[in-house]
Amino acid sequence: MATEGRQRTPSDADRPWSHEQAVVGDVRLHYVAAGDEADPLVVLLHGFPEFWYSWREQIPALADAGFRVVAPDMRGYNRSEKPHGLDSYRMEALVGDVVNLIDHLGREEAAVVGHDWGGAVAWETAIRRPERVSRLAVLNAPHPERFRDELKRNPEQWRRSWYMLWFQMPAIPETLLGARNAFGVGRLLRESSNPGTFDDEDLRRYREAAARPGALGSAINYYRALLRQNLVEEVRRLVGGGERQRRLRVPTLLIWGEEDVALGTELTEGMNEYVSDVRVERFPGASHWVQNDRPERVNDLLVEFCEG
Repeated sequence: MATEGRQRTPSDADRPWSHEQAVVGDVRLHYVAAGDEADPLVVLLHGFPEFWYSWREQIPALADAGFRVVAPDMRGYNRSEKPHGLDSYRMEALVGDVVNLIDHLGREEAAVVGHDWGGAVAWETAIRRPERVSRLAVLNAPHPERFRDELKRNPEQWRRSWYMLWFQMPAIPETLLGARNAFGVGRLLRESSNPGTFDDEDLRRYREAAARPGALGSAINYYRALLRQNLVEEVRRLVGGGERQRRLRVPTLLIWGEEDVALGTELTEGMNEYVSDVRVERFPGASHWVQNDRPERVNDLLVEFCEG
């Protein structure tokens, strides 16, 4: 299905945003900012294999609606610092980046919006530091407990998630995806999206970001660190030393493109068991890249939700 009203993306010079850098905790992050500095803060977290540019349609819409919008390159991506070692990509570090960025911007809390891996970090930030998240919006990323429960009972989700196991191999994934100026990244985006979701300029920019030294290895380390951490947590649960994450009470919006090749729509069901205040919006025909497939509708939902 074609995307709605997509036009060729203007250059950064034509957009109402600025490029900034900040040292947050132990890492230097690059981010794009728009809107008045006094306006309520919205933090946008991108996924794999993206960077801040995945929010190119949402940044101006939210800024025009009266929000201060900040979209970082998450650690390891694009222009942000790329620390070494798997421990640098544990969830504690990723959540810390969000909290420290909110601190750097002089705020007590923010509305946090995340897609894909950014959605996973957004979920965990709201679960672990709910006092810092005023509202949570997640696009095509499952609640972590909901995802674990689905994997335990649904072999089809394991089939869909095969790439997470492939990413555990040392060096090979980043070598194959990064060859020929990150040709594999462009192919991944093209094959997992709807026709027209990404034009040639979009794919060029994603490939350019992924081809930066160390970027692909850092991005794939998110998956490696997550699997190692989840294995440890599951062992703790089996021996009686671990507990389920508590029910989230932050107001939550879950947006889902139903044609996601990696994540089944079943992951949007039964959410009231995990979140006390949740709204689910599903988009038939939209792919995993829902904010690019349906930018106008997603923008309307995010503005309405962040306004409360």
